[in-house]
Amino acid sequence: MTCLSDIDLATLHQNRLEERFSYKLAWSGTGHQQTQYNDLLMRHNASLKRQRINQHKANAASAKPKDQIVASESLVSSQEHHLAKSEEDPDDGYFDSTTRRTRSGTWPRTRSLNAPSPFQQFGPCGRIMKNSAMVMQIQDPASQRLTWYKPPLTVLVIKKKDSQVLLPFVQLVEWLVQEKRMVVWVESAVLEDKLLRDDVKLEQESTKFRQVHAHYAGVRARFLALREKLVTFKDGRDDLTDRIDFIVCLGGDGTLLYASQLFQQSVPPVMAFYLGSLGFLTPFQCDNFQEQVTNVLEGHAALTLRSRLRCSIHRKGERRKESLLPVVGANLLKPSLHRQLNYMELNNGQTGNFGCNNNNCPNNSILVLNEVVINRGPSPYLSNIDIFLDGKYITSVQGDGLIVSTPTGSTAYAAAAGASMIHPSVPAILVTPICPHSLSFRPIVVPAGVELMISISPDSRNTSRVSFDGRNDQELNHGDSLRVTTSIYPVPSICAQDQISDWFDSLAEGLHWNVRKRQKCLDELSDLTASGSEDTLDEFDNLKIYDA
Repeated sequence: MTCLSDIDLATLHQNRLEERFSYKLAWSGTGHQQTQYNDLLMRHNASLKRQRINQHKANAASAKPKDQIVASESLVSSQEHHLAKSEEDPDDGYFDSTTRRTRSGTWPRTRSLNAPSPFQQFGPCGRIMKNSAMVMQIQDPASQRLTWYKPPLTVLVIKKKDSQVLLPFVQLVEWLVQEKRMVVWVESAVLEDKLLRDDVKLEQESTKFRQVHAHYAGVRARFLALREKLVTFKDGRDDLTDRIDFIVCLGGDGTLLYASQLFQQSVPPVMAFYLGSLGFLTPFQCDNFQEQVTNVLEGHAALTLRSRLRCSIHRKGERRKESLLPVVGANLLKPSLHRQLNYMELNNGQTGNFGCNNNNCPNNSILVLNEVVINRGPSPYLSNIDIFLDGKYITSVQGDGLIVSTPTGSTAYAAAAGASMIHPSVPAILVTPICPHSLSFRPIVVPAGVELMISISPDSRNTSRVSFDGRNDQELNHGDSLRVTTSIYPVPSICAQDQISDWFDSLAEGLHWNVRKRQKCLDELSDLTASGSEDTLDEFDNLKIYDA
């Protein structure tokens, strides 16, 4: 075995950096060493370095001549000196790295978005019992940045159906094809857009359409020159898995939800431009898209991993011959035990489908980015829905329905129903009732790893309807159940600034969060500034009469 030279070590280090997996997250810098987790991680890396140096010594002593051993030992000694210096003063050089502005234009964070690791010893005797379930690696959301292990070649451009989006769409596609030499995918419906076709019979269209068609004549000519270079797909028929490297959305929040629905497994990085109505999930502006897209393609962008919910419907199947609920004495059981036995019987049901092919809905499940909604539909009666959490009966919902949402969806339907708004980096599932017939039913937040089972109560007067991000509306009958848990496939949403700034900017600009007139300060001539804390209302009234 031969010893690695300086060039070989540098090459090995570079290869390890390049071997980071596709669309995964690179650490944004050393600014997060203040947390206990990163401190332990730094010590672990130092231990690995020491092991490599010792192995380097052993290999050099056994495989090289004496003069080469001396040179190799000098290299090892310099590495040991650097390692010891970093262990003695871990903050050495830290100030220089954190005071430099990143290439994305934002300052690196000096604190972690994750909570610090809790102290695991309680008092003189108690401590947390260690087990295999405690071994878990959680990356700081503030350090999540996009990196490419090879240059992206294919880009999917999704636009909303609006004439105002045509010009930005054509400009973007033209620039991607001609300047970036990328393969652009679009929906097949784009080629069928009447405003982008010359073979439209205008005499059969309205006067307003003819005016709009004539207005976009120049845009249409530019698009027709690119038409043959575009690759098309049809939703529900073509599988885009492992074909798309990068997604660009032109529209509003609904456009991003549609892009999420197209990829029911791993999702490419999504860059959303604001061309819609609300734009809570679209942080980019189209004014300078060339520079913004170039920064993303070069890997200079922060990411927000927006978790999704994996939903599956289990239809009522054939009952077992010996039911868990005996006919005799069934009404004598406690309601909680009755529902628990009903849950055990629901586990015997069959998995339903969502009206889509196996490519887009693997394992008869569907992934949602915002929420799954169960409501009473057109029925005049209240919904009666039972909720189970990891097999345990929790409560029943009597009202218009129930919303199960992600942190991303907490600012959508759930916010309108009175739920709290949760940052998308918080791992959680939000359960919100819709107009509950109870004064004490408040929205709750449960851990992201639990499984919720929602079923129609056996004594419900009607069935319910269920929809997934506003699509695939279906009926839930008695005996059917809906399983909801957090998916392992999030949506990597590219940030315009960073995870915190983008979210609060969206709250302020999109929802006008906490907007009100500022209260005026008290000047020196005000009566209240001269009054003491013990003054009474009668004295204020007398003062007003005296002034009059």
